[in-house]
Amino acid sequence: MSEKSQKNMLDVFVERGFYKQCTDDDQLRGLFDDGPVTAYIGFDPTAQSLHAGSLVPIMALVHLQRAGHRPIAVIGGGTGLIGDPSGKTEQRQMLTREKLRDNFDGIRAQIGKFLDFEQEGTRAVDNAEWIESLNYVEFLRDIGRHFSVNRMLSFEAYKMRMEKGLSFLEFNYQLLQAYDFLVLFKKFGCRLQMGGDDQWGNIVAGTDLVRRVESAPVFGLTFPLLETASGAKMGKTASGAVWLDGEMLSPYDYYQYWINVDDRDVEKFLGLFTLLPMDEVRRLGRLEGADIREAKAVLAYQATALCHGEAAAKEAKQGAQAAFSGQGDVDRIPTTQLTAERVASVVRAADFFVEIGLCESKGQATKLFKGGGGWIGERRLKDHKDVLLITDFENGQVLLRAGKKRRHRVVLAD
Repeated sequence: MSEKSQKNMLDVFVERGFYKQCTDDDQLRGLFDDGPVTAYIGFDPTAQSLHAGSLVPIMALVHLQRAGHRPIAVIGGGTGLIGDPSGKTEQRQMLTREKLRDNFDGIRAQIGKFLDFEQEGTRAVDNAEWIESLNYVEFLRDIGRHFSVNRMLSFEAYKMRMEKGLSFLEFNYQLLQAYDFLVLFKKFGCRLQMGGDDQWGNIVAGTDLVRRVESAPVFGLTFPLLETASGAKMGKTASGAVWLDGEMLSPYDYYQYWINVDDRDVEKFLGLFTLLPMDEVRRLGRLEGADIREAKAVLAYQATALCHGEAAAKEAKQGAQAAFSGQGDVDRIPTTQLTAERVASVVRAADFFVEIGLCESKGQATKLFKGGGGWIGERRLKDHKDVLLITDFENGQVLLRAGKKRRHRVVLAD
């Protein structure tokens, strides 16, 4: 899987849109020139699945591996017991060790679809291995003495939380993340920590700690915090998170997320979320008008193939063609079976749209209907009182639509 790059890795990150700031550009560029670099990114196991907002760090690790470097994914079973206050206005929900363990397994499997863990130096680790066994007094004496409270409070993550209240538990998080870097340096020779730009304070704390304890030059690099052109948070939609787990969000719906992105985001997303050469990214980014649909289809296919595999991407593409252009196999459209008896027993459209995932709530469905965006076949829905009728079905099936972009097929069961 290794694919040696002719470009310096730092230049690749800049060109593809992964670069926001770095602790020392020139020295890091020199480190990449000298040979394989071991680098890590941390992932919070706060849910059983990552979502599309985590794809920037995942894809950064992918590019590192393809260029012959050694990526480490740290899944924070230890730091997850505390919760990172960065970017949060309130304390995170506390999770049990058992739940964190389950989440670790699911997230490792997801990252394993993008990274080849069989490749030398590539690994996923749980920082609970070294954090849960810490002696608190020894930790304070050996690690805590290197931290300035005044400096910690100067970082934006802590500044934001001081207004609403920062617990002492959360205040320790930066020390533990910095300690991760020290452990990874000692165990694996890790020289680079990366993460979103809201992690800058934690990353700088880690580089400072390794330099103080080991007198070794190590580096930090952050990615831009992505929002869509419309200002929405990356990985979120009106109907919920864009999960990477195929059980939580089908490959078809994942494909739909990408093919329906804002035209203004297409070139940026092609650079970040596909492995296409940048010449092709720029060519597709120059398309305008109706032709931009070609670029979106490429983005959707490539992103889905990376996350769910080529077979799932092909099936999602064929399902989209069947639903929106009348081409392809209609059986590939997300489908629900209903008995005629259930239809006859009164199935309210608002409830059913929620049941099959076209809307997140009954209130959202009602708002959709009143705005004229809900359809059963060729019948436009008006309000929450509308129901699914047996006469809506033609040849035993009907297509439900939520707005211009979401489709679901309903088939009468034999």
